[in-house]
This record gives sequence, structure tokens and C-alpha cells, in this order.
Amino acid sequence: MSRPPRPFAVALVQMRCSEDPADNLDRACAHLREAARQGAQVACLPELFRTQYFCQVEDARRFDLAEPIPGPTTESLAAVARETGMVVVGSVFERRTAGVYHNTAIVLDADGSLVGRYRKMHIPDDPLYFEKYYFTPGDLGFQAFETRHARVGTLVCWDQWYPEAARLTALRGAEILFYPTAIGWHPAEKEEFGAAQSSAWETIQRAHAIANGVYVAAVNRIGHEGPSGGGLEFWGGSFLADPFGRVIARAGRETEEVLVATCDPRVQEETRRNWPFLRDRRIDAYAPITQRFLDGA
Repeated sequence: MSRPPRPFAVALVQMRCSEDPADNLDRACAHLREAARQGAQVACLPELFRTQYFCQVEDARRFDLAEPIPGPTTESLAAVARETGMVVVGSVFERRTAGVYHNTAIVLDADGSLVGRYRKMHIPDDPLYFEKYYFTPGDLGFQAFETRHARVGTLVCWDQWYPEAARLTALRGAEILFYPTAIGWHPAEKEEFGAAQSSAWETIQRAHAIANGVYVAAVNRIGHEGPSGGGLEFWGGSFLADPFGRVIARAGRETEEVLVATCDPRVQEETRRNWPFLRDRRIDAYAPITQRFLDGA
């Protein structure tokens, strides 16, 4: 790591997404500027923030929402990064070529340069989450990006349920894992399953923080999107957990918020010294993890 480890302030931008992509981009940039005014050095936006969550239906016309990288969203976020001296983690519906589209996280350094991109690896296919129709699985692997203020790991939404993704990103030297997210309740299921679903979502990510000794930031959207009585109610609850899984900042369920908190690499160092999970890994015994299932075990 060329940059000496030092504390860095992060911002989690929890926002509502309207039907107007230009409005969403403008408000996202305004939120980022507010984050910078609050002292943030690294900021992250929710998954696919430029539009409402279009994967609720399979509609070929919605591929028109995709854009290249670099492209309009990247350029707008890069301008804010240059203006504020802040690292920005954004989310783009990436048009790679005709017929090949990705759900992509971008990392822009404090000078506005594109440090790298991560293409979502795990693609869900559930009711109202028809992402396999739109997104080609990522092919860039799990990465961490060195920026002016921190070494940043990026994963996206459904990736947050997979310990392998968090582990491999942490092994790349990430000080913090960002999960741009769009997750919510089916309104008809909320009363029966809602509390358990949101609790599981938070628990699995706090577990990644503990198992890997890294900060974890989950950045969700809010609001109801879709038809009245149906659609999805995004549950917000964006949070930042420290390397032992303690939640040090949490947003509400229904409010737009710019959540700012400080991450200290010295906490990561101290946690890993006392809970040396990486040291004690049995890397000689893990080859079967690459199999789908161990039949007959």
C-alpha cells in the first residue's frame, strides 16, 4: 500500500429514486456535495440510482437505459469528485456492447479519474428482481482499488449474501467493502417476513465485517416503486459496520440521508491482531469450495 494508513471519513448516500433519470443524477450529485461539506473523503451511492428499479419487469425497451463507461453518469460523478476532492463509488447500468449489459460499480478517485470498475458477479432471479434478463454476470473478478483516501472494495447488492465474494475482496487488501444496494419488501409479505428479511440482510454483512476484519458499508435506496399495492418498498437502513461487526452508523427506513462516519485502519489492524481469522485459514484444505455441491459427503 503506497498510501500510509490513516483514518478516512465515508458517506453513505441513501436516497429516493424518481422516474426522471436526470433528476436522480442531479440529486445524487447534490447529496455528494453535501457529503463533502460534512467532511466525507469517500462516498457511495445506491445501486442503479439513476432510475427506479427497472428489473421488476422484463421489458426489452429498458435496455435503452444503459450507457457506456465512461459515459454521462461517470462524467457527472467524476466532475463532483474533482470539485470536492472526494472518492466516489457509483453504480451504472453498463452497456458494454449490443446485447451485453452489466450492473457495474465504478470507483472514481479524488481527481475524477476512473480507478476501476466492478461488474456484479451474482445475478438474482426472483419475483420482481428479474436481473438475469438484463445483466450479464461480471467477468472482472473480485477487486480492491487504491484511491487517494482508502483502498476500496466494491461488491453489489446480491453479492452481499456470498461470503466468498467478501473474502476474496478482503484478500485484495480492501479496507472497506461497499455494497451499493436496491433491496426491499414485497408489500404483501412485509408483515409476516419483513423483520426477518431485513435482519438477515444486516446480519450477513456484519458477519462479513467480522470474518474478514474490514469495514462494511451497505448503501440502500428508499421509497415505494411500482404499482400501488404491489411493487417493492425499499427498506433503507443503510449502515456502516466496523471490523468487528459493530454498527457505527445507521440510516432510517424511510428518510433520505447522507450518513457520514469515520473509518480507522488502526481498528482493522488491532481487530485482526486479536482475532486472526486470516492467519488461521486452512488454505490447504479449501479446494472443494469451487465445487457446486459435495455429493456423497
